[in-house]
Amino acid sequence: MARLTVPRVAVALIGVLLLTYAFVVAPRTAQRWGADVGSDVAATTGPGGLASPSPREKELFPPAGKVFVGVMTHEGAYDFGAVDAFAEAAGRQPQVMLFSADWAVARFDRSLFDRVRDRGMMPMLAWEPWDYRIDERAREQDLDQREIDEIRSDQPDYRLSRIIRGDLDDYLLSWAEGIRSLDYPVAIRFAHEMNGDWYPWSEAANGNRRGEYVKAWRHLHDLFRAAGAENVTWVWSPNVQWDDSNPPLETLYPGDEYVDWLGLSGYYGTGYFSDYRSFDEIFDDTIDEMRTFSERPLVITETAAADDNGRKVEWIEETFQLLPRHKDIIGLIWFEVDKELDWRIVSSRASSRAFAEGVAAARYDVRWSPQTVPRTTLAD
Repeated sequence: MARLTVPRVAVALIGVLLLTYAFVVAPRTAQRWGADVGSDVAATTGPGGLASPSPREKELFPPAGKVFVGVMTHEGAYDFGAVDAFAEAAGRQPQVMLFSADWAVARFDRSLFDRVRDRGMMPMLAWEPWDYRIDERAREQDLDQREIDEIRSDQPDYRLSRIIRGDLDDYLLSWAEGIRSLDYPVAIRFAHEMNGDWYPWSEAANGNRRGEYVKAWRHLHDLFRAAGAENVTWVWSPNVQWDDSNPPLETLYPGDEYVDWLGLSGYYGTGYFSDYRSFDEIFDDTIDEMRTFSERPLVITETAAADDNGRKVEWIEETFQLLPRHKDIIGLIWFEVDKELDWRIVSSRASSRAFAEGVAAARYDVRWSPQTVPRTTLAD
């Protein structure tokens, strides 16, 4: 019989501890963190045929060569009836949903984001520093569009200088902390169409000054970053330029370090584009201008066609013929709203059929999940 010396006792105790960890502690730890490990680590064969963990590449959204389809409706994340009708007419489930929130009324509500996620769509928040009720009251009066624009763009409480000074930081921080609590990526399209004069965040309205838009954007971005809200894809989205009176877009661009996706709004059938113009005629000049200062991926964040001239179906069909030429466009969001004009694809069977035929192409066969990572470059 071996004599139990002190060294032998120590060795025996160490062996017991190692066995306890291997058969009791380690399995419990694996169960606790299994989901996280499983999503990020894949087993590979190391020296001697032993399995060793290595990071698994995250799936990019959208994958290379693919284009996502998104939708914006009047009801937003409060009612998905219009989304369901759009999906049925299109024959394809949208992968991104754009919905609005103003700064006067809206408070962070996680349930809105979760509802969008649960339907397999990436939430994109159209975050608008204004009181939208002023716009609604103006529309109830017998006013033309320019008069409405002048009323709704005059909102001193939301001047860019107030954002820059930090006057609204408590409110912004409440959203930053809420967004941070989400366990999936979201996109924020902040203060869109800033190159127009119809919103109170335009430098051409509301007592704002030149250079303040970029400062306000950077202030907001930095506040979110300081709060740890790293799951945000920042979307900078002007309106298409329509004449030489528009400000140069580069003067309004915060910089690639503050922007993940470029966005662009443009419609056929209203204003300067009331007469028939193809997708390329509406968008190309502005895309060319944007490409002089950024190579970020591009999303058409708002587009649609009206049928006042009887050419809506033609415009939709031609658009899907032209889109494959634009290798830098990674997504298209349709404005599925009957507002001023009926922009919806469900406005007629012919429109629905034209859109469905367009998005039936394999390049639009995209799936979003909370585990995907929004691409921020055009190359993999």
